[in-house]
Amino acid sequence: MIKLLNVYYPTRTVVLILCEAFIVCGSFVLASALVLRGETFNVLGHDHGIMKIAILTVCTILCAYYFDLYEPQHISARWEIYFRLLLVMGCLAFALSAIVYVFPQAAIARFVFLLGLILVVAGLIAWRSAFEWISGHAVFQERVYVLGEGERASAIIETIREHREAGMVVVGWDAPAVDKAQRKRTFATAVEQMASETSIDRIVVALDERRGELPVDGLLAMRFRGVTIEEVGSVLERLTGKLQLDGLRPSDLLFCEGFRMKPSQQFLLRIASTLVAAIGLILFLPLFPFVVLLVRLSSPGPVFFRQERVGLNGKIFNVYKFRTMVVDAEAEGAQWAQKNDPRVTRVGQFMRKTRLDEVPQLWNVLRGDMSFVGPRPERPEFVSWLAQELPFYEVRNMIRPGLTGWAQIRYGYGATLEQSREKLAYDLYYVKHQTLGLDLLIMFETIKTILRRRGAQ
Repeated sequence: MIKLLNVYYPTRTVVLILCEAFIVCGSFVLASALVLRGETFNVLGHDHGIMKIAILTVCTILCAYYFDLYEPQHISARWEIYFRLLLVMGCLAFALSAIVYVFPQAAIARFVFLLGLILVVAGLIAWRSAFEWISGHAVFQERVYVLGEGERASAIIETIREHREAGMVVVGWDAPAVDKAQRKRTFATAVEQMASETSIDRIVVALDERRGELPVDGLLAMRFRGVTIEEVGSVLERLTGKLQLDGLRPSDLLFCEGFRMKPSQQFLLRIASTLVAAIGLILFLPLFPFVVLLVRLSSPGPVFFRQERVGLNGKIFNVYKFRTMVVDAEAEGAQWAQKNDPRVTRVGQFMRKTRLDEVPQLWNVLRGDMSFVGPRPERPEFVSWLAQELPFYEVRNMIRPGLTGWAQIRYGYGATLEQSREKLAYDLYYVKHQTLGLDLLIMFETIKTILRRRGAQ
């Protein structure tokens, strides 16, 4: 896997994106050559033709990204891939027609865009079919042996099977044994058998108890033969983008590479958050009167809603939102919002789906109560309870809470203890890997989350 902006991406996905960018760019260059013939070099070189094709290529890849074409876990069938490709081309054709109609100078030449789109459709469909066949071939799959038993071994096996884009295939694992001595013999025998084979690429150690059971000598011998030896938590973290709370120890936080908050890094993150929040408020100003009117008409009550939240180092602050619920929605005490919550007004449902209700929190960002990116601030009534039920929950309060975050784009809203535990796993991943690059990536993916209306309640 390839690490970009502190996030791991499958090598296959990176190759897929680069090849599709080449196909899109090459299709429009070929279309230009077929239409312009001898004038191709002059038009592409001197009339900004190459720049126009480059912009088209970027827009096509972005559109494919927003249609989840690079996240196969969201696509259930092969026909859906081709259907979404056609949707991407349809959106691109519509956008190009509108742009050329309004700005005729944006066109390269007559029929270039039309012919280019036809070539792109044919090229991408053919490439996707070829890519699926190539990636499914055994030569291009990494053979993984899971050394262990129990829940951790089952979790990594299931995760590898779910993330087919990672290119891993489990070729074996050890069944559980009750007796400790028997387990040790089983693991040692498994490593000896693997030593006689040359087809194992990676061994994932998923032992619940390694003391006295780990076949160290055999694993060292495999490592010197070029086999990658990894602990199950590291593999799960890369594949899922979250920390594994089961078995997480204080030493894992103290001695790992992450969880370091440099003052210079925090200063840069603060500057970036302030700039983005200021720009966001300025862009929202024309819509402000209309949103206020809609909230007023939706139900009696104030326009803004103020609520206490827990911030940096446990400090309590007031967060501001546009009101989306009826007045006295919590007359019976604090409670999480539920799916299809009857307390939410009709206008409030739209505002929650589009995240318009969160816009006033940009003021919290400017004040320094929040950052633009970070773990979502939780209410004091829930924090004290969650801190008792979930290990390392208070670690998320070591940085400023955010308007958006890694958990929001990867998981969504949490309204139960189990969902809060899952969100905590993503929050800890963000705290561990926090950088300006990761923040920019989260901002970018937040746009997709809002457009696809995911994760809100």
